[in-house]
Amino acid sequence: MHIDTFLTRWRNAGGSERANYQLFIADLCELLEVDKPQPANEDTRDNPYVFERRVVFHHGDGSTSNGFIDCYKRGTFIGEAKKIRAGAETRKFDDALLRARGQAENYARHLPADEGRPPFLVVLDVGHVIELYAEFTCTGGSYTPFPDPRSHRIKLDDLAKPEIRARLKAVWTDPHSLDPARRTARATRQIAIRLARVAQSLEGQYAPERVAAFLSRCLFSMFAEDVGLLPKIDNDGAFTGLLKSFLLSSPPGRGAGGEGGAVQQFVPLVAELWTAMDEGRFSVAIRANLPRFNGKLFKNPEVLPVDRKQIELLLEAAKADWAEVEPAIFGTLLESALNPLERHDLGAHYTPRAYVDRLVLPTVIEPLRTAWHDTQAAALLLANEGKLKDAADIVRAWHHKLCTTRVLDPACGSGNFLYVTLEHMKRLEGEVLDTLAQLGDTQQRLEVEGLTVDPHQFLGLEINPRAAAIAEMVLWIGYLQWHFRTQGSGLPPSPILRDFKNIECRDAVLACDRIDFATAPNGQPLTRWDGRSTKPHPVTGEQVPDEAAQTSRERYLNPRQAEWPAADYIVGNPPFIGAASMRQALGDGYTESLRAAWPEVPESADFVMFWWHHAAGLTRHGQAKRFGFITTNSLKQTFNRRVLEHHLNAQPPLALAWAIPDHPWVDAASGAAVRIAMTVGHTGNVPGLLQTVVEEGGAESDAVHVELAEKTGRIHADLSIGADVVGANALRSNEGLTSRGLMLFGAGFIVTPEEAATLQPCDRIRPYRNGRDLTDKPRGVLVIDFFGLSVEEARSRYPAAYQWVLERVKPERDQNRDKQIKSNWWLHGRTRSEWRPALIGQPRYIATVETAKHRAFQFLDASIAPDNKLVCIALADAFHLGVLSSQIHGTWALAAGSRLGVGNDPVYVKTTCFEKFPFPAASPDQQTRIATLAEQLDAHRKRQQAAHPALTLTGMYNVLAKLRSGETLSAKDKTLHETGLVAILRQLHDELDAAVLAAYGWSDLLPSLRNAGRGAGGEGLLERLVALNAERAREEATGHIRWLRPDFQNPSAIPQGDFVPGAVNPEKQAKIDLPEAAVATAKPAAKRPWPSTLPEQVAAIAQTLADSPLSLSEPEIAECFTGKGAWKKRLPQLLETLVALGRARMSDNGRYGASR
Repeated sequence: MHIDTFLTRWRNAGGSERANYQLFIADLCELLEVDKPQPANEDTRDNPYVFERRVVFHHGDGSTSNGFIDCYKRGTFIGEAKKIRAGAETRKFDDALLRARGQAENYARHLPADEGRPPFLVVLDVGHVIELYAEFTCTGGSYTPFPDPRSHRIKLDDLAKPEIRARLKAVWTDPHSLDPARRTARATRQIAIRLARVAQSLEGQYAPERVAAFLSRCLFSMFAEDVGLLPKIDNDGAFTGLLKSFLLSSPPGRGAGGEGGAVQQFVPLVAELWTAMDEGRFSVAIRANLPRFNGKLFKNPEVLPVDRKQIELLLEAAKADWAEVEPAIFGTLLESALNPLERHDLGAHYTPRAYVDRLVLPTVIEPLRTAWHDTQAAALLLANEGKLKDAADIVRAWHHKLCTTRVLDPACGSGNFLYVTLEHMKRLEGEVLDTLAQLGDTQQRLEVEGLTVDPHQFLGLEINPRAAAIAEMVLWIGYLQWHFRTQGSGLPPSPILRDFKNIECRDAVLACDRIDFATAPNGQPLTRWDGRSTKPHPVTGEQVPDEAAQTSRERYLNPRQAEWPAADYIVGNPPFIGAASMRQALGDGYTESLRAAWPEVPESADFVMFWWHHAAGLTRHGQAKRFGFITTNSLKQTFNRRVLEHHLNAQPPLALAWAIPDHPWVDAASGAAVRIAMTVGHTGNVPGLLQTVVEEGGAESDAVHVELAEKTGRIHADLSIGADVVGANALRSNEGLTSRGLMLFGAGFIVTPEEAATLQPCDRIRPYRNGRDLTDKPRGVLVIDFFGLSVEEARSRYPAAYQWVLERVKPERDQNRDKQIKSNWWLHGRTRSEWRPALIGQPRYIATVETAKHRAFQFLDASIAPDNKLVCIALADAFHLGVLSSQIHGTWALAAGSRLGVGNDPVYVKTTCFEKFPFPAASPDQQTRIATLAEQLDAHRKRQQAAHPALTLTGMYNVLAKLRSGETLSAKDKTLHETGLVAILRQLHDELDAAVLAAYGWSDLLPSLRNAGRGAGGEGLLERLVALNAERAREEATGHIRWLRPDFQNPSAIPQGDFVPGAVNPEKQAKIDLPEAAVATAKPAAKRPWPSTLPEQVAAIAQTLADSPLSLSEPEIAECFTGKGAWKKRLPQLLETLVALGRARMSDNGRYGASR
């Protein structure tokens, strides 16, 4: 259809929405040359692109109702059409479109989870206006005006513009191509390559800090000319033209004195330009008047001398459209300027934009947007009552609040999080100003008065001076980009740049009066091994620490907790440094001072937990509203988790508003080979939103694509919802039996059988097994173990073995910072002396690999020395092996343990997985049945591995997992299936699961356990295990303890219950089940005071509806509040407004519920 035909047809169209909207959309599709909607089917799953797509609303009281989307295209848009009879510029017109947008957002929230949310909402006033709203992450965030609040509304005559039609066509055919982050990311990657070349060419001549500062000024100049802050000269930007002039063999006279074309004039002319930009005057270099930039950037404009090639590289970078470049490019520049080794040591990993958005939205933007929606609803109500001035006043007041909201990133790096937050807040401000404009205010007046979201609100702490400087510039570029995007070509208020001192270059967690170098009593400087340098051993040739590679030890005077500037929201990505790596990465002096300054943070907690602990404390005590951090997924591990537990259980308590417990990290190639977690905390004891990754793979820009599932409830310290496994009690019945294996601190202790033969006679050499020996196949190595011997005894009794250790272990131990490990060099670093007595008299013990994809337990002979990566249990009874090998314990271990590494493998944490686990009260017959199956299972695996040396435990369980899931076996899998007799392995496990469930009295769970698959699901099982744990803890408090090994654990007392008949009550155990849910009532237990302001009233009613599991009548809602006066008279209008905006629903019987 030709555009003129389309416009003529629809300019004078009348009739209702129902009569015309389908025809209008069909004509629009023909105009855009895209397919039209298809006929609808009964099954909504077969309706990817239709009119009148049915959506089922699931309400909190269990009821459902239907809604119908006017036009729906799966994965693309939701179209909501209205025929509004009011004039196109009236208040009623704007209200109606706002209501239509709310209705469309409500449809998006209720689409089936497997379809996901589309990136666009298309709101139509048939024949008059099309409005676009976008949410490109498709993860549940708010839809915002696209491309911005200034141009998201397309009038009918605007369709005559080709670029507008192209935009709409992309909405239909390739919506994600319109994502500005994706577009700017492409430009960012291209320019980063060019900038890296410039930086690399200069760093050979100048210090990296000077290079970064110089390039920052160059890059800002390129940005300034592209947005119009610098004039165009001869169709070139002023800075680009100046660069070109230096390459001319015969200068055109643009430079001073006609000499500007020479490369040697680069320094004086660029310095003159930058000085003129700082002062706001005429520039001789480009012969033009310039606005005043001011700020820090051009205050001391050092210009580095460059050669012709480097100028050419700068010109290549200048060719990009810097008005559209993602400001985070400066972060990329910084990353390329950092030494890769330094980068890995400091944990300074680049955070992809998609991940920043994923955290910034729930931390900062969603609470702000909720507050804005409350204000917007209040303004709508007042406007409809004809009180336009009052409506404008409350919107203006909220705008002032937005412009004074402060956001802190206490590890801001080059400013990614702050910039993205600024961008989202500018988008939100655009909506506020759009509303104000309809009420008679203008953005220009507000900005001149200083009432606008600007960089002074975004605070950062950063220890790297280069990164801190770039972060400040990132914010200014982001701010100026948004100004020109929404205000056109008008210049911002002068000066353009201001030194707000909002980015502080200092340590975020440790403060001190002074840092000195530590010295010995004789005044000599103390040094330490640098932690990296090695050299070949003169005898063995193995790499050992190079004692000549020393670095000074630091001493911090008066170390104390660092203070943070006051902020409403805290967000960021603190350094990824594990507890074990802190001394090497940060030094002894720093690490010891940090631990001393923060004694409440567990000593084995990771570096990031100091940030988490500080932010949580500020939030709990009302000094911040919310905080959100990216951490590694080790957040769920024991010592890190204790920080969370402290704040979640403290008074006043912290609650997790949102969390992703495990998320892929994209930057594995550059040293950031980790899995991450994201958490958002706020005050109270309220439910949160838990998102879990259900599918991942492929790359979107810099990020790995993920699909998320959602669950609402109280989020526990292990970042789970449901049974609080982590909060279970440690049981005395299980204590003293587990330990990790030996930690050698010296590979020289390990010997081959041939080497061991040369060290005889020596009865202190034992077989040695590590995790790989168990999951793959034994290496056949042995270990020298001088436990219990003094150095003199070891030397006199076993001289050959002693010399072996002296030459191969002692040089490494001499560099160890731990005095005890260093001085006891002939002994293992961790001898496990506390656990060895548990093995006395035991012919065997149970072992499992600490970190493993498949959780398997097996018996090891007591003569075998276990490695540190094995968790060992001093139990020889096959009954215990059987219970531990069951899916019942496997489900518990998955929930109680943690995860580690890029492979995200489960970690068996003995303190939570074993010491809190309640064993069943089995009868003698049940014990015998379980023990028999366990012996068969252990023998079967070992027999098949002995018969087939290439067969591994991992391979057998990989095939078992495929059999359980119904996945087709490959040729390799079939071979493993035959050699491992995996069908028998499966049968043994199935019978064992059934026997263990029977011992608990929970055989009713067997079908659901099998349907869930091994290691999956089991929420009902976990609830029962947690309840049984609580029951056992209550028993133990009365002195009744069911010792697993009473002869060892409590030898002086009469056994009170080692699964002896009559000592336990299996019938009582069997009845342990989920607690009955309290019957929901329509009325809350306590009334709240009726708020004084209209936005607060909107918020209070919306929260009341959200908190109630049942729909409420108007009188029931009124009963939730106390107040005097005629406040109840406004309640119907407030409810009507919330329904109109899609934030509440009204049923046919006149009751109200939240739109979830």
